[in-house]
Amino acid sequence: MTILLEARNLSRQYGATMAVQQIDITVKRGEILGFLGPNGAGKSTTMNMLSGNLAPSYGEIRINGFDLFSDPESAKAQLGYLPESPPLYRELTVSEYLHHCARLNGLRGKSLKTAVDLVVERCGLGDVSRRLIGQLSKGYQQRTGIAQAIVHRPAVVILDEPTSALDPVQIRQIRELIREIANEHSVILSTHILPEVDMLCDQVQIISKGKVVFADSLEALHQKRRNNSLNVTMLNLPPAEVLATLPGVTAIEQLSAQQVRLHYLAENAPTQQLLAAAVNGQWQLQELIHEQDSLEDIFMELINSETQRRGKD
Repeated sequence: MTILLEARNLSRQYGATMAVQQIDITVKRGEILGFLGPNGAGKSTTMNMLSGNLAPSYGEIRINGFDLFSDPESAKAQLGYLPESPPLYRELTVSEYLHHCARLNGLRGKSLKTAVDLVVERCGLGDVSRRLIGQLSKGYQQRTGIAQAIVHRPAVVILDEPTSALDPVQIRQIRELIREIANEHSVILSTHILPEVDMLCDQVQIISKGKVVFADSLEALHQKRRNNSLNVTMLNLPPAEVLATLPGVTAIEQLSAQQVRLHYLAENAPTQQLLAAAVNGQWQLQELIHEQDSLEDIFMELINSETQRRGKD
């Protein structure tokens, strides 16, 4: 697939403080990159550099082959950007606003009208195109913000917290729109909502204190989940000493008179042996649940590992 955005050694320094340090980002056509980090990690600084609103102290950015610093006009023409607070003119109608944004991006005449008509349809704004933006719901305002980011059909679309402050119905609609947009564009999605990353993204990049702590596929992030415990409920729960003899079991937590959590070595799950022993011992197994780390657990582990490493430096 064609690389549409490439950043190398991206860094930003404020005085003696390095807000962002040597970040590399590559996004291909059709990909959605989830860009994550806790507050103060450097997400907004990075987004501002990628969008051309902030010059890096070091590094380079190429958008669809154009260098953002040596040829900013050509590079920015390939870029669509939705900041966390959409740049909406509340006194304009949706149609007026999108025509204005299209003109800012160099569209004129028939091309302008065609582009606006298309983006109104793609973003589901047909029913509200003649209404004032200030009178729209938050969901429709967010759709309008996304529409302005893609009206000129850019190669790369950067979305900063696009579902912030939306209700569940609006969130689902915006997520569907983002996935549809990714069919034609590269998308960078800056968000703190981990389920959103799980539902939408192909690649994930996590930063902490300005440095990358994870950069790989969503599948690779899932592989960091550790399937190393079983939550077991039995009517005739045997003594812990008996359960401890099962292969691979490393620890036992007593949760109640009929429930335990068995910790085991990841490469030696005792599931089959447990089922056989439960039948032979008439333990009356009621429930067996494989437990695994959530994405939130993995996220916190990566962030905490970086914090601990920094403390030792």
